Amino acid sequence: MTTYDFIQFGLFILLLMIATPLLGGWMAKIFQGETHFMQKPLGWLERLTYRVGGVDAKEEMGWKSYAWALVAFNLVGIAAVFVIQMIQTSLPFNPQGLPNVSWHSALNTAVSFVTNTNWQGYAGETTMSYFTQMTALAVQNFLSAATGIAVAIAIARGISKRSSKSIGNFWIDLTRATVYVLLPLSLVLALILITQGVVQTFAPSVVATGLEGVKQVIPLGPAASQVAIKMIGTNGGGFFNANAAHPFENPTGLSNFLQMLAIFLIPAALTFTFGTIVKNRRHGWIVFGTMMTLFLVITGLALWSEVYSNPVFAQSLMEGKETRFGTFSSVFFAMITTAASCGAVNAMHSSLSPLTGGLAMVNMQLGEVIFGGVGAGLYGMFMFILMTVFLAGLMVGRSPEYLGKKIEAREMMMIILAILAPSAMVLVGSAISVVVPAGLSSLANGGPHGFSEILYAFTSAAANNGSAFAGLNANTPYYNVMLAIAMFVGRFAIIVPLLAVAGSLAAKKYSPPSPGTFEVDTPLFGALLIGVILIVGGLTFFPALALGPIVEHLLMLRGQVF
Repeated sequence: MTTYDFIQFGLFILLLMIATPLLGGWMAKIFQGETHFMQKPLGWLERLTYRVGGVDAKEEMGWKSYAWALVAFNLVGIAAVFVIQMIQTSLPFNPQGLPNVSWHSALNTAVSFVTNTNWQGYAGETTMSYFTQMTALAVQNFLSAATGIAVAIAIARGISKRSSKSIGNFWIDLTRATVYVLLPLSLVLALILITQGVVQTFAPSVVATGLEGVKQVIPLGPAASQVAIKMIGTNGGGFFNANAAHPFENPTGLSNFLQMLAIFLIPAALTFTFGTIVKNRRHGWIVFGTMMTLFLVITGLALWSEVYSNPVFAQSLMEGKETRFGTFSSVFFAMITTAASCGAVNAMHSSLSPLTGGLAMVNMQLGEVIFGGVGAGLYGMFMFILMTVFLAGLMVGRSPEYLGKKIEAREMMMIILAILAPSAMVLVGSAISVVVPAGLSSLANGGPHGFSEILYAFTSAAANNGSAFAGLNANTPYYNVMLAIAMFVGRFAIIVPLLAVAGSLAAKKYSPPSPGTFEVDTPLFGALLIGVILIVGGLTFFPALALGPIVEHLLMLRGQVF
């Protein structure tokens, strides 16, 4: 690592820690209905949205109504995105005359963008028209991110309420997240990215003739507006096939740094928002510290693996990496995007060293709780927080309590369901795909690396990450359908049980802390929480990782590479 790399790393952590309480405090005001500075310029848009949608701003919802509204809204979104892709030849803003998308790719893409996964089995510039990119994909970049924020806020609200039947109003949370948080931040980032050279135009692709007389098609499009929200909303879907490795999406070192910072911005700030709403900011900082500790340790291991652990090549591995960014920025970006459920990439993860590629999978397999997706990281961490509190209570022989609410069998059943459902999608989907011809025929590599390609695909889908390992032709009927199922289950089989837990906690009476209450705002709790996360993830996925990146690393030490 160079001096520049250390400066970039330190500046990233510093700016993130400064932004966390500032943005987190602002979001707490927004979702608690307090006065904030964005109400004057954008309050009219919030009120207009309620008026058009017939939303009563004073109505409260129980957890069932909240969940039904959320699921129904997302199902409508899937249908809308699917239909737009299937008829894009009849819609405007298609200067390249791109054909309609196949049904299985359209289904996969619809589920992908609505679930905030943004898995892409297609090349954006040669598959999706400008209209589809803007009205289907970019719109869902906002709405899927807002949905995740809404769930996180509903859970925090459920904890803070006492003997209540409501956890808020989904439509209000969705609107406020979109209007006051995602829109302003995305607008600012998009304008900055345009100054760096990210394209924003409705002009068609340009055909240029090079010095050797060969014609080249240079794709253009309204990319900056979509790149901004794909990072702010931890969506990750690229306007171009090369994603953030494309010079029209990520042209400079500054644009690369800002995009990495944008990925972590809201997930980190939500820990402060959470602490504010539940009236225990120290607990919020412990959650932040837990996420940061896991991120720093895993990122450090990944950098060591990529730079120093390969005996076959006595230098940093540059295959699959942009020379503009180098090894550090490529690995750092990979760790950020897999930790944050974003899925954007500025290097091909299949070209990472076996252990680095494995650590990218670990980031996702731990439940995308290392900051995680917008909202999703916080409510994913909430699962492990309750698991930790429950285990701690059992160890000392007390009824588990969390911030004044007793944790009982019903809550733990929902937590176990939310943890097991996406894990089952990863393991079962991978197991089926390594034995059926439709799964094996898409592989570009054999041996453990080929298995890693399949394992990564299902891990990315079920964790709603969306990044690809590359080397796997996933744009087939088999993988499009299988991964769509994994993405849908990985999203809603977590959200619905956690909303049930939020409703249950909201209905409980508050129990004042006693001398024997296990404190959740101490470093000891943070250490125990890290242990639970690693143990659950290790027990679930270590056997699969042993068949892929771990055995590939051991074979590499013997001089055999794939």
